[in-house]
Amino acid sequence: MNAAAGKGRPTPTRRESEAKNRRPLVHNDPKVARAEQRRRNAESRAQMNQAMVTGDDRYLPAQHKGVQRRFIRDYVDARWSLGEFFLPVAFVFVIGTFVVGNRPEFALPLILALYGLVAIAVLDSVLMARRVRKRLRQTFGEDKVQRGSIMYAVLRSFQMRPTRMPKPQVKRGEYPTA
Repeated sequence: MNAAAGKGRPTPTRRESEAKNRRPLVHNDPKVARAEQRRRNAESRAQMNQAMVTGDDRYLPAQHKGVQRRFIRDYVDARWSLGEFFLPVAFVFVIGTFVVGNRPEFALPLILALYGLVAIAVLDSVLMARRVRKRLRQTFGEDKVQRGSIMYAVLRSFQMRPTRMPKPQVKRGEYPTA
């Protein structure tokens, strides 16, 4: 080995190397440390909120991350479901029962109709859950379906479309292919 092949500087001592990497674990000024932590948390929340609108998988919260969750969101958002209309219709029924007051000939049919709507919405979500499970197994494999996926789909189907987070990224009828 010749002298020209050397690195051109002496090897740092252990003390020098450790001193270069040494920094305090906690900032000396607690106010500055708290302000810095708040700033980092605010940036993280802003990134997460932006991801909830745009659907950027890198910054979504853990419960919404992943290819399967994206597939489920797209599948649920592509279809019409009775569950998404349940809250507004139930509100109308509640107002209706207050309007008719204590006249049972009007109040009883309203309440029975509301129970019927609940039953039909639950049946719709059960059928949708079976289809989602089948599509997930076809797309990702029999034993690769993520835990909680079906409940994720059912709960999303009961949210009104404009209030869903992450925001829907597909139009109605645009079912996911893979």
